[in-house]
Amino acid sequence: MPCRVVVCRDCCCGSPKVTGVDHAAQTARLRAEVPVRVSDCLDVCDQANVIVVQPSAAGRAAGARPVWLGLVNDQDATEDIVTWVRAGGPGVAPLPDILDLYVFTPPRRTAGS
Repeated sequence: MPCRVVVCRDCCCGSPKVTGVDHAAQTARLRAEVPVRVSDCLDVCDQANVIVVQPSAAGRAAGARPVWLGLVNDQDATEDIVTWVRAGGPGVAPLPDILDLYVFTPPRRTAGS
């Protein structure tokens, strides 16, 4: 199973609150190249637009965890994500240096939240 990309599209991500981004075009571009799942709110609205790259089976076998990318609000960043995922993504291909600028650690959820 290849990498999968989760795109947050709810209250902040994918909305007019993040200006200057064609959210539909971003989602369509990702979908044209890689498996995409659209999610409701991922509870990290301060990082909108959020994209999570989930490792492939090979990546998980290598110990990779999902990589959370925030503030993905320009076409170049979307293209960098597509290129990385097509190369194998987490655990298979090294994270491009430019994407380091977007990586963040989501807050841990507690029981009941």
